[in-house]
Amino acid sequence: MATPQEKLADSLKALQEIQNEDGIAVISPGNLPRSHKDRLVQNGFLEEVIRGWYISTRPGKRPGVTSNWFSSFWYFISKYFEQRFQDKWCLSPEQSLHIHSENFNVPKQVLVRSPKASNNKTDLLHKTSFFDLKVNLPDKKDIVNKDGLNLYSLTAALIACSPDFFIKHPIEARTTLLSIKDSSELLEKLLSRGHSKIAGRLVGAFRNIGQDQLANEILGSMKHAGFDVREVDPFNEKLPAFSKSRESSPYVNRIMLMWQEMRAIVIMKSPKAPGLSGNIEGYLKAIDDIYTTDAYHSLSIEGYKVTPELIEKVKSGKWNPDENKEDEELKNAMAARGYWQAFQAVKESIKKILDGEDPGSVANKEYSTWYLNLFGPGVTAGILNASDLAGFRNDRVIISGSMHIPPGPEAVREAMPALFDLIKKEKEPFVRVVLGHFFFVYIHPYRDGNGRMARFLMNTQLASGGYPWTVIKLENRDEYMYALEKASVEQDISDFAKFISNYHQTLKGK
Repeated sequence: MATPQEKLADSLKALQEIQNEDGIAVISPGNLPRSHKDRLVQNGFLEEVIRGWYISTRPGKRPGVTSNWFSSFWYFISKYFEQRFQDKWCLSPEQSLHIHSENFNVPKQVLVRSPKASNNKTDLLHKTSFFDLKVNLPDKKDIVNKDGLNLYSLTAALIACSPDFFIKHPIEARTTLLSIKDSSELLEKLLSRGHSKIAGRLVGAFRNIGQDQLANEILGSMKHAGFDVREVDPFNEKLPAFSKSRESSPYVNRIMLMWQEMRAIVIMKSPKAPGLSGNIEGYLKAIDDIYTTDAYHSLSIEGYKVTPELIEKVKSGKWNPDENKEDEELKNAMAARGYWQAFQAVKESIKKILDGEDPGSVANKEYSTWYLNLFGPGVTAGILNASDLAGFRNDRVIISGSMHIPPGPEAVREAMPALFDLIKKEKEPFVRVVLGHFFFVYIHPYRDGNGRMARFLMNTQLASGGYPWTVIKLENRDEYMYALEKASVEQDISDFAKFISNYHQTLKGK
């Protein structure tokens, strides 16, 4: 007779067979034998979402932790509606535009359309829900599938979305408009269905983002066909001059638009830059003096258990894993050693900036060196794989507790050069400070270390304006993380800009 451990192992094997490539499993009625399901639930490997539907999870997960659900959210939505409605469903035009703009953030409520729907709201985990709306679907050619999600095609969604989408979600609206290469597909729908009012709105929208050729093509074609088109700008504000590469991805355009919109808010909250005093040695000594405090708080924010004694041990060179078995077993010591090495590399970058080199270019050339120093000790000690130093991540990643879903690995490789182009072009030091930090964690290019790297980047740009090195303290972690979350999910940078500004003012007063 099989032991309980052997039975659990069999159930885990059955669970593994239905996981997707990201390790997520959605259990629907009938796709896993009840004996396996009950055993996995009992041992904490499954979490119920709605009756009969489960997602895979980790045993011992603390109550209220949202990461597992947020990482599973879109896969669950796709599998649930695929079984319930087969191919007779799609997300709303508005939600489709969010996805087309590469915004996979978890919404509070998803609106799903299907002729088989029942006009009901269904509550899911962690205050999320979906509403299934009973309506006819658009033509089959106007529905596309992206990562298992049935969406309105880009052009069909721009035509079908509500007018207030442009006001409530201007980043998503502009990002999708910038993805339109020519007017023909839009015009085919506008002309065949006589959408003169919608045509006027789209003409105004394209004009708003500087795409006059597309605007004129739509306007001219509609008028030649005998339609009375009245151009109306659906946005609240005019977009400043915006240039994009013809081949820019939606995610790159999204970052560029967000930077442009956010920088004005950051400038309003910017403390006056002290400027470079010329006392390079004094500035670098102040950085050395603050190292212990900075290392303690930066590592502690990331969940490492570090002490001032451990930091001093690493700093003084007394940490020796070859002779001291206790040191060899301390993963925290590896993190502290890596932080010390990275800190020295960042200080060398700051010295170059203080010597007059371009701050954005220095950071762009050297941030990969900071990263190698940050994690090198872990690889040397065998705690990490050598491949962990390869660079940007090759899979999707979830930010613990966040509704923001960072981009996939392909988008990361396009987004990071775009970010550093923006940093290099930006003339205002405090804008580079705030937006450089924010967008680094927004993109989340690495599997680990993104917060520490973002704070290193922040401090190189602080130096460029003569601001002192800033330590984000552990006791302010909740405020710090809330401000980043608000900027990521709501595109509201004001709290984060205020948070960094207040830190500068506090330090200045000491």
